[in-house]
Amino acid sequence: MIKNFDIKPYFTEEEIQAKIGDLALKLNEIYKDEEVYIVSVLKGSVMFAVDLAKRLTMPVKVEFVKVSSYGSGTQSSGQVNAQEFALPDLNDKNVIVAEDIIDTGYTAKFLVDLLKNKFKMKSFLFCSLLNKKARRKVDIDADYYCFDVEDKFLVGYGMDYNGQFRNLPYVGYIEL
Repeated sequence: MIKNFDIKPYFTEEEIQAKIGDLALKLNEIYKDEEVYIVSVLKGSVMFAVDLAKRLTMPVKVEFVKVSSYGSGTQSSGQVNAQEFALPDLNDKNVIVAEDIIDTGYTAKFLVDLLKNKFKMKSFLFCSLLNKKARRKVDIDADYYCFDVEDKFLVGYGMDYNGQFRNLPYVGYIEL
């Protein structure tokens, strides 16, 4: 059953696109003409990863992993589940992880540890659209992020509540 929520705007589509543009400029400066692999964390980061990739000027390959610590709830379970994790050989490659939000940090730490233990990458950056430090349980941060956010339940621009609201072109919040 689809429930109706009053979604309050947090970041507009224009604000999101401007910040992603700023991030892309930084990454273009760092990597110049070197190939990069963007590892998008499904499902939430797909819009961010695609919009970022479109603004990069170097050769880009996009890969996907599916990792979750939420399930169908609104709070992280603290247990990270790697549901799909088939990646090409990333040894000696420039890798950028694209994540929608660093909340508790469990998923970010899991990904960073897994990738760094599995591959000897040429370079590695963790980029997140949103950074929610108020709920951080693990000592980890993004190398780059677009926005700091308050402790609200965010939806839109790839993020969901029980599968709803991923298609919104902006980030909003709902009060549950």
